[in-house]
Amino acid sequence: MSGSMHTREEIQSKLRTIMERIDAVCKRTDKKTTLVAVSKTKPVEMIQWAHEAGCRNFGENYAQEFRDKTAELSDVTDLRWHFIGSLQRNKVRYVVGKAVLIHSVGTVSLLDAIQSRAARADIVQDILVEVNLAGEPSKSGLSEAELPSMLAQFADRPNVRCLGLMTMPPFFADPEASRPYFVRLRELRDDLRPRFGGNVDLTHLSMGMTADFEVAIEEGATLIRVGTAIFGPRGT
Repeated sequence: MSGSMHTREEIQSKLRTIMERIDAVCKRTDKKTTLVAVSKTKPVEMIQWAHEAGCRNFGENYAQEFRDKTAELSDVTDLRWHFIGSLQRNKVRYVVGKAVLIHSVGTVSLLDAIQSRAARADIVQDILVEVNLAGEPSKSGLSEAELPSMLAQFADRPNVRCLGLMTMPPFFADPEASRPYFVRLRELRDDLRPRFGGNVDLTHLSMGMTADFEVAIEEGATLIRVGTAIFGPRGT
């Protein structure tokens, strides 16, 4: 995890460019979205540089790395940490209570583990339910058909709150190819929203990454997850 490939100036300049692009789409479409800078595998100093340039929300994919970085940067009080990777049940203790949002809950067993940990800490943990719209076996997440019964699980789990849905379309060279997936996630959210209440509040759509975030914002993404365009490819 060498920081030598990217200087403070480079990262801050890339971040400003992304923020300008986001701003332009939001103005044009009258939408609002939050940038989650995906800092997985990147050194803490890069997060500090992005924070200096105005970024507040950071996304991590690996539970132990999440634990270590949140501890190391615990004195930076306005950082908002998101957990966006697949979370193993035996690692929820590293994340619950530290993540403002866990984006990637796709099984009832993981939901139970988060509920249990949050209950012991006497907190309510905010999460998103991950939907695998393309049915790709390599990706986690529920099918569309499983989504309503998953949302019904929240009724008797008072220490978790579902704030919306997350998806990751297949990778396409053309961002327009992602659009139908973003449209579908929004439609699912809109269809299901009136059917649930209590601790199911389907406000957020976490969708869109470096290659397709502008299309995602146009289709209603409230959270976009951008890493490569800010911090460079993984491992550099």
